[in-house]
Amino acid sequence: MTKVGVCGVAMASPTVTNFMKQQGFPEEPPDACNMHFAGLYFQPRIVFPLILVGITLGWLGLHRVASLIFLGLAAVLSWNTILPRFNPFELAYNRFVATRRGLPLLVPAPGPRRFAQGMAATLLLGAAIAHLVGATPVAAVLEALLAVAFVALLFGRFCLGAYIYHLLRGHVAFANATLPWARR
Repeated sequence: MTKVGVCGVAMASPTVTNFMKQQGFPEEPPDACNMHFAGLYFQPRIVFPLILVGITLGWLGLHRVASLIFLGLAAVLSWNTILPRFNPFELAYNRFVATRRGLPLLVPAPGPRRFAQGMAATLLLGAAIAHLVGATPVAAVLEALLAVAFVALLFGRFCLGAYIYHLLRGHVAFANATLPWARR
């Protein structure tokens, strides 16, 4: 018997299905789900390299420049959390990628995705402040948390922030069912 997931029947990748559930998106046909999934990765594919640039600049002793990058990213991710309809990454994706290629447009982020962006914004703000006040070990720990979370997101299809969102809401079984290796 074929399993039915959030993205429809017979998904090629259960990790995509789990990721989409984790993010709080409704069920979609498999093709639409895969396109939606690819669109959602537009933002982290831009943000993570900028985080790596900030981390590298901090290692090079350019703490003020690193903090400016982190403050800018924190501001944008906070904006995305507060005003999800005006997420600049999703607006850019919709205009320059989806519209030109005839792909479905991204819709404003549901609660779990916004929570994850807020969590990243908080860690970025903390790293920026740590750099500004000379608390380099604190900045390094926060940067390491960011790097691990983004590596898990981009390479493991696991969003730590969305997972924590479900745990905090008391939906432990659901959160665990959205882990990349979980099968239903």
